[in-house]
Amino acid sequence: MATHARTRTALATEDAVATIGVKNLKMARKFYEETLGFEPKDENGGEAITYQSGGTRFFVYQSQFAGTNKATAATWTCRNVDTVVADLKKQGVKFEHYNFPEMRLEGDVHVAGDMRAAWFKDPDGNILAVVSM
Repeated sequence: MATHARTRTALATEDAVATIGVKNLKMARKFYEETLGFEPKDENGGEAITYQSGGTRFFVYQSQFAGTNKATAATWTCRNVDTVVADLKKQGVKFEHYNFPEMRLEGDVHVAGDMRAAWFKDPDGNILAVVSM
């Protein structure tokens, strides 16, 4: 069996930023700031907003293709998913329920072994997740 050597590029040492397209930046701003509690780090000339989340960032920008992704757009790793879910529910966030093999649902939290995860959508239908392992 042949093995392939992996070449580590300069890109592999750089940080990645989640990028989330939204249809209405003003509505998205209300959700990400007032509902989820993020503070803008940079407003990028009114065309986009960069938010700080822990030691990382994510970028929200206006796009005609917003909400067309049927997969998770951004995931936050959390120490306690249940606490985060309870907090977000108080803010009016509604959680998605999926039928994943090997996972059971406990309220709004999907469980598989030590992993606990929950999914929700922003106003444009972008799928966001919180997970602990």
